[in-house]
Amino acid sequence: MVKVMRGQSGIAGGALALVLALGGQAARADTAEAPDTTIVVTGRGLASAPATPAYDVQVLDRDAITGSVSGRIEDVLSNVAGFQQFRRSDSRSTNPSSQGVTLRALGGNAAARTLVLLDGVPMADPMFGSVPLSAIAPERLGAVRVTRGGGSGAFGSGAVAGTIEMDSADARTLGRVSGEAMVDDRGETVLSGGIAPQLGAGFAEVSGRWDHGAGFWTTPIDQRVPASAKAAYDSWSVAARGVAPVTDTIELQARALAYDDHRTLRFAGANSASSGEDASLRFVGRGPWQFDVLGYLQDRGFSNVVISSTTFRPTLDQRRTPATGMGGKIEIRPPVGDAHVLRMGGDWRRAIGDLSEVSYNSTTGAVTGYRRAGGVNDDLGLFAEDDWTLGGLTLTGGARADHTSISDGYVTLQGATGAVTSDNHYGARADWTVTGRGGALLRVAQGVELRGSAYSGLRQPTINELYRTFTVFPVTTNANPALGNEMLKGAEGGVDVTPMPGLKLSATAFTNRVEHAIANVTTGVNLRQRQNVDAIRAKGLEFAASATAGRFSLDGSLALTDAVVEASGAQAGINGLRPAQTPKIAASATLNWRPAPRWQAAVSLRYLASQYEDDLNSANSLMPAATTIGAFVQAPLGGTFTLVLRGENLANVSVVTRNQAGSIDIGTPRTIWAGVRVGLK
Repeated sequence: MVKVMRGQSGIAGGALALVLALGGQAARADTAEAPDTTIVVTGRGLASAPATPAYDVQVLDRDAITGSVSGRIEDVLSNVAGFQQFRRSDSRSTNPSSQGVTLRALGGNAAARTLVLLDGVPMADPMFGSVPLSAIAPERLGAVRVTRGGGSGAFGSGAVAGTIEMDSADARTLGRVSGEAMVDDRGETVLSGGIAPQLGAGFAEVSGRWDHGAGFWTTPIDQRVPASAKAAYDSWSVAARGVAPVTDTIELQARALAYDDHRTLRFAGANSASSGEDASLRFVGRGPWQFDVLGYLQDRGFSNVVISSTTFRPTLDQRRTPATGMGGKIEIRPPVGDAHVLRMGGDWRRAIGDLSEVSYNSTTGAVTGYRRAGGVNDDLGLFAEDDWTLGGLTLTGGARADHTSISDGYVTLQGATGAVTSDNHYGARADWTVTGRGGALLRVAQGVELRGSAYSGLRQPTINELYRTFTVFPVTTNANPALGNEMLKGAEGGVDVTPMPGLKLSATAFTNRVEHAIANVTTGVNLRQRQNVDAIRAKGLEFAASATAGRFSLDGSLALTDAVVEASGAQAGINGLRPAQTPKIAASATLNWRPAPRWQAAVSLRYLASQYEDDLNSANSLMPAATTIGAFVQAPLGGTFTLVLRGENLANVSVVTRNQAGSIDIGTPRTIWAGVRVGLK
């Protein structure tokens, strides 16, 4: 593990040094060239294809990103109705390995069914498929684009429910120096800051963030015991990024990220920790032959202690779970005429993960056994997609061919003395799968667009799902080395209407079916196993609206989804039931008032319908519907300083985030934040 970390540091350091050198050359060149020959870099990838609006897309701008009520990325993404994590709790009070994100009520387990990209790099953990949300600081971002529905193109094999693309802000947006210091009514703190100097035609960014707090009670008062503990958290992240021109049409982008996150959940001693180091290099060409070449390397780690809810002593120490991710892509856009945008290329991803666990007798504390497990997953994809513009009609079509493989899988069990009691190794398996998508966008009148699309998609089971058994006491969920790939088939149609300046309305109807969906299926008392069910079928309606009138603006979204499990044979008992962790209704609305520059006041309303904790839709696993209200205010204090106020869950609603046979966790209570921002342009 140390060797990989050192390798990543070397890659990131070398890349950033190269960016600084190129930036310095550009700076010297600027002094000798006329102003109209100055090279300007963007720090982003290639522009979106013309047919992107043929799919259900919602874009969150910089104001929406930095004006959230909690200042956390999962709160920002919740402005898109239909976005959900595995559980309702945020990244301060949930297990890091369960932070899978999805869209369109296609959840049901802790692995992400949505492809999450940061500057083009897949962010999912190589072992768990979860997303390190606490490491993604919203203040570093410039824009977020959410595409609901199956994806194609680069890394498209992970986009079963859609794609979330996050772009880092450039130096001009961030300013030379920026920072924020916040404290809440419980004494928890957030400190963040960064510098972003211009380097000739390029720029560099270095930033850091530290979140720390004793946390809040996730256990209701009537269920607390002496061993109960608040959801304490302590996390930090440091990011560095450099962008510089290589030629007048090619730019180099280098990025490095390191983070560490510690949390306590429900009981004293129930501690989890996650960490990571990421590095990536990207060349973007914007000449006649456009290209985007990307390579990345990731080192991730996780540990977790499970505490018995009866004896309040450790039952399992998941002490080491190192994982490595690596991959890259090549995308080329040849000059095929003004009416076409042709994308073609390939991508590759490899995930390597291992675990080492110790189990204990929860009464005596004696060691009862050891478990080691792990494996390797690979995905090699080839893709091509073409957009064809014919006046007011834009057509799009594309295909992917993915060679997925699962290899080197093993599960080794040892008794208390260390003697091996079981040593299973699983044969390698591989397959080719072809998926695709197509759509059309028709401008039928001024301000009126019709769109429709159909698509298919693919997701591999994660190493965690294949080989790692886990316990959320008292329920144990067993791994399943025989899991197969999930396959999506879906279609949708919609209309976007702009009846007048400042008003946009959107509506989408969709049907999605994930065949061989992986779910946590009940197999006995307090016992589950990850299994492929026949399918999860979701159909529904999505609405979005944005309106601006003078200094006021209103943004809202609504998702109405009917999702059911299709199952047969031994799983017939869950046929027709709603998938675990999926609400039928999700809604979000934010009213903004901007009376003057640097002044802003916003009120946000969120609603989630009821959902079930388990696959059986048991009455004692129901999590009731919840409506929360939040607020954000900023006002200039003079000079470069700005006052910031945030209010989370202002009505202090008890939001149930877990209900395991009546054992309940609740989410963030009313929380008031106050602090200052500073920014030097």
